[in-house]
Amino acid sequence: MISVQTAFRATPGAVTWFWAAAVMFAGGSSLSAHADPAAGDPADQAMASIHAEAIRADMRFLADDLLEGRGIETQGYGVAARYMASQFEALGLQPAGSAGYLQNVPLRSSRIDEAKATLTWVRAGAPETLTIRQDYIPSVDPLHSETSVEAPVVFVGFGVTAKDQHYDDYEGIDAKGKIVAFIFGAPNFESSLRAHNSSGIVKRQNAVAHGAVGVILVDDPGLEKLYSFAKRVQDMETPEYYWLDGQGRPNDYFPDIRAAASLGMEASKKFFEGSAHSAEQVYGSLSAGKPMSFSLPMVAKIHSASRLGDVVSPNVVAKLEGSDPALKSEYLVYTAHLDHLGIGAAVNGDKIYNGALDNASGSAILIETARAFSQMKPRPRRSILFVAVTAEESGLLGSDYFAHYPTVPASSLVANVNMDEDVMLWPLRDIIAFGAEHSSLGGVVERAAKRLNLSRSADPMPQEVVFIRSDQYSFVKQGIPAIFPIAGFKSSDPKIDPTAIYEKWEETRYHQPQDDMEQPGLDFNAAVHYAKFIFLCGYYVTQDPQRPRWNAGDFFGDLYGARRIPN
Repeated sequence: MISVQTAFRATPGAVTWFWAAAVMFAGGSSLSAHADPAAGDPADQAMASIHAEAIRADMRFLADDLLEGRGIETQGYGVAARYMASQFEALGLQPAGSAGYLQNVPLRSSRIDEAKATLTWVRAGAPETLTIRQDYIPSVDPLHSETSVEAPVVFVGFGVTAKDQHYDDYEGIDAKGKIVAFIFGAPNFESSLRAHNSSGIVKRQNAVAHGAVGVILVDDPGLEKLYSFAKRVQDMETPEYYWLDGQGRPNDYFPDIRAAASLGMEASKKFFEGSAHSAEQVYGSLSAGKPMSFSLPMVAKIHSASRLGDVVSPNVVAKLEGSDPALKSEYLVYTAHLDHLGIGAAVNGDKIYNGALDNASGSAILIETARAFSQMKPRPRRSILFVAVTAEESGLLGSDYFAHYPTVPASSLVANVNMDEDVMLWPLRDIIAFGAEHSSLGGVVERAAKRLNLSRSADPMPQEVVFIRSDQYSFVKQGIPAIFPIAGFKSSDPKIDPTAIYEKWEETRYHQPQDDMEQPGLDFNAAVHYAKFIFLCGYYVTQDPQRPRWNAGDFFGDLYGARRIPN
């Protein structure tokens, strides 16, 4: 799962993140015309083919040191992609990429040129130059090796305009020709809406709409807890990536925002000096749901310097053709990201970030899900695409590229089911399903959970904006109903505390070299249980003659539902 910093996408791509828990949703099923199959039906037989040993074996290969942490610029990622392709071929799936099983994704790499990047602000005629790594992290630019902005600064709270929620941080603020500063996150909206409005892309779009020419991300206690400035500095060696369209234009690039920077906590406290508000007053007001926006007695100059390069990294795409003459031209899409962090700073003497749970687990379960469907007789009614995507850790780039340039007609994509980081460290008792409350897929989730005796749980930490931080969000933005189910945190054994287990894992192994196959506690029977749930969600979609649909009046359905992507 991508980091807060990468989700914000106003400063260098970074890949450390506090992995969160998730969302409970209601929603009617579009499957009422179909009763659950009786025991022994093709779905039961297919699920019986999912084996713990196979999941473990695939994870062991994908998380091996020889694959170099599956960094998108490593030879190891290329090996991983060809391994996935060979597994799909062995299952009899058809190649569905643009080059056999592969869909090559053109990427622009942007690295900070620290020797040339600067940030200075001037108050009462007195300039103060900030120190890179100590006070701030500069942005990069995917088109220009150097770019600058010098302008007055206004603080705009969260930087959110949400008219549907009767909320606007820009109310009464003239941001035209100015640098806008804001903190991470969004007001206390419903979980998915909060996540959407926390997106750096959405915030930059909003800044541009208000005439801004630069952006500063101000640190705050919440961001420090989730993704500290020290970790952001540690990740400065990681480049930021953008995918390129056919004309060489980077995705989600806003040329009107000429430069951006991210402040550390001490610099953020100094940032408010000379205004009528202290940092503590600002944080307290915003956390209490009271907007606070104002001009600062400051002019800032940000100079961005980048080292640019191009790289190609493939998605892996395979197809299982459906059996129904009328429905086989429509596709359910399963996704799991294949990349991880590659080779980085050594931790306890190990510098290979193997990514066993993140996301060799999802990739292995993708193979097992494909195996289950490939053995079905008759085949599912709709066709299925199995897509192992690249560059998720760099901003959902592989899935976003596929969602913009699918290898089948865009209008034929009916739904997405995404797998990212199955934390198989305790027996599975409940499911948290991001996105399910927005469409008829909520009924699919309910039906699959009931069949496997799983309960459903709500998002306990909506401030961590998980909804925008995995590959299903790429499909949502193209108007395609999508869900991202994860293991919940319930336990029927008082000796097992999943929350405590996870918190320790996140602290010691998440996005670290220690997320490898030697870590203790891996429960592959729990992984099988989760894989069966994933299978059933897709199975019900493939069998229903009615496409999944956005719920009436749903925010995402209204915002994106009419969107159609050109091939």
